[in-house]
Amino acid sequence: MVAMKYQRKVLKNGLRIITIPMSSFESATAMVMVGAGSRYETHKNNGISHFLEHMAFKGTKKRPTAQDIAALIDGAGGEFNAFTGKEATGYFVKAASNHVDLCLDVLSDMLQNSKLDQAEINKERGVILEEKNLYEDTPSRSITDVYENLLYGDTPLGWDIIGTKKVIQTINRQDFVDYMGSLYSPKNITVVVAGGVEAKQVEELVEKHFAQMKPFDIVSYKKQLENQVKPALFIKQKKTEQVHIGIGFRTVSIHNDDKYALSVLSAILGGGMSSRLFSEVREKRGLAYYVRTSAEHYQDVGHMVSTAGLDPKRVDEGIQIIVGQYAKIASSNAGITKQELSKAKEFLKGHLVLELEDSRSVAAFFAQAELLDKKIETPEELIAKIDAVAMDDVQKVAKKYLKEDQLNLAVIGNFTNRQRFEKLLRF
Repeated sequence: MVAMKYQRKVLKNGLRIITIPMSSFESATAMVMVGAGSRYETHKNNGISHFLEHMAFKGTKKRPTAQDIAALIDGAGGEFNAFTGKEATGYFVKAASNHVDLCLDVLSDMLQNSKLDQAEINKERGVILEEKNLYEDTPSRSITDVYENLLYGDTPLGWDIIGTKKVIQTINRQDFVDYMGSLYSPKNITVVVAGGVEAKQVEELVEKHFAQMKPFDIVSYKKQLENQVKPALFIKQKKTEQVHIGIGFRTVSIHNDDKYALSVLSAILGGGMSSRLFSEVREKRGLAYYVRTSAEHYQDVGHMVSTAGLDPKRVDEGIQIIVGQYAKIASSNAGITKQELSKAKEFLKGHLVLELEDSRSVAAFFAQAELLDKKIETPEELIAKIDAVAMDDVQKVAKKYLKEDQLNLAVIGNFTNRQRFEKLLRF
């Protein structure tokens, strides 16, 4: 891949600017990422991070309605959207490179001058409640959240990002104002522009639109305490045609270098159609349509999980196969071949390259690195770290983290018998 060079500048108010010039691009993405996600919430405002994302483009003092903003961006042939995670929220506008000034103008206006009109808030409640219903009716999407609820329990990191229906129905304008006043400080914001742009121009435009923001001290998240001593199980009882499971282990934070070997291990287990779990669960036995393994790393904790949608009549067999593969790869006789190791690395690198063919993904990659990793690791540096993972590294993390007493199983299905599943959580 073509080497990605970036420029970094910090304004006097603490806001960070990252520019990634991509000379072959005629478009650019301007993204604002804030270190504000659902893990900063309380029982009283759970879901506000995501709700605020919905309200962002609903009107400002300068552009009073959502239609005003949409018409402006449509008129530039652009697109806009936002996304919310547990540790960050991102807002972006993507358009032709000559419209970067407009993109940054809209984003800064939205951050500093949102109307947060109570009538609009009341209307948007219904939209979010339907989004929540859709999500809960799609277990293949919600199983990871159910799994994280098992891991982190009744803490912000264990709650659903979308929030509870009770909070969604009662949240008001002052709640949004208070929330933004606790986290939306320029010191907690990164503005990233990726595409057909020059750093000097971007820095001047960002300074023009964002320099007037006043910095303040932000609230911090509550660190997650982990003390698991035996396998854990959570069943979300729901009538479904297919049983969805998430099964895995606690691992490390985003700052721990074991994450590179864990990503390779995840790819070996469930990173594609030739991975171990795909082969054993789907191809050999026809137990599932989808089965995949992924690694998640937060600022203080992390986990690895394999998810699958299984035939209800053969769910026990599916769990046994996955646990068996975990046990095998964690043992001294795991038998990871050189071919598997090489294939897993190429899978990870190839998917990264494909993802970064879009300026929005590039912007998000660098924004997260700056805001959450606390250091920017370029795609080339990340690829080098993946390449450097040796067989011993993979075996080491497998033995270290894939232990029976750390095993966790989340199930979405119509079951009441816990013992049925508990007895399967053994190596």
